[in-house]
Amino acid sequence: MEVVAVDIGGTHARFAVAEVAEGRVVSIAEPMTQKVAEHPSLQLAWQAFGDSLGRPLPKAAAIAVASPVGGEVIKLTNNPWIIRPALIPERLGAETWTVVNDFAAIGHAVAQLGDSDFLHLCGPDTPLPARGSLTVCGPGTGLGVAQVFRHKGGYDIIATEGGHVDFAPLDPIEDAFVKRLRREYNRVSTERIVAGPAIVAIYETLAELEKRPVPRHSDKELWALAFEGKDSLAVAALDRFCLSLGAVAGDLALAHGPTGVVIAGGLGLRLKDHLLQSGFGERFVAKGRFRNLMASIPVKLITHPQPGLYGAAAAFAQEHAL
Repeated sequence: MEVVAVDIGGTHARFAVAEVAEGRVVSIAEPMTQKVAEHPSLQLAWQAFGDSLGRPLPKAAAIAVASPVGGEVIKLTNNPWIIRPALIPERLGAETWTVVNDFAAIGHAVAQLGDSDFLHLCGPDTPLPARGSLTVCGPGTGLGVAQVFRHKGGYDIIATEGGHVDFAPLDPIEDAFVKRLRREYNRVSTERIVAGPAIVAIYETLAELEKRPVPRHSDKELWALAFEGKDSLAVAALDRFCLSLGAVAGDLALAHGPTGVVIAGGLGLRLKDHLLQSGFGERFVAKGRFRNLMASIPVKLITHPQPGLYGAAAAFAQEHAL
């Protein structure tokens, strides 16, 4: 059966036609990426995808959204679109549909993809365990978090809002991040430190500590400078970002009691080389009396180019028992 898979984030919405059978994804076509800001609604973006495809769209929709799901109205956390599931047949022409949290969709992808779609980051260099709890987290426009519980009968997905727990600084520099952010926010969540837009606060805090006047940059500009290595302060901000991501992933692992951790998110794959070279792994295990436990957990990076789309299609296949 064909299904339109959609992965809606804070900045981009991705569309692709997938084929599903027997609860799993068989194939997924080349995706189309659209900027959320270019379309007032999901319906108009859906129509643009249909126009680009040049043929009628399948009458099935698998939609992953960067927001809690459930209820009559879904308001995306970092995106102005509003989705009313009851209106999906009328607005999108879909006769069957699934709406799932974006990181729950990533969880479905983690559960169904093979070992070749993961890169080892730290811990034992072994495949992800076939049984037990896996933590999935990763930075994009926000910080997504989900759990995958693998068992004899298959797997279950637990969507969470773990990206909004309090950030726990581990050194004076991270103390400075929190102090600066408290000028604007009463409460500093992990998402304020470990998500794409956070690079601005990290960069400007480091500039303050260095007593350097630094012009304002957007997060997009700073990520470009950091990855290109053209600005030493941006490179330092990237290094600090990787350290904080390691610490946050370790905290989530402790909370979930997992047997494995997977890093994903819109920035995850772009950070690949930096995570391997940074202190990410050391920060992941730096949990005091639980250091040995943390060192026993395999930590992977998902390398599939479209895990959100893949996972949305997988969630549809599971829900409709196809």
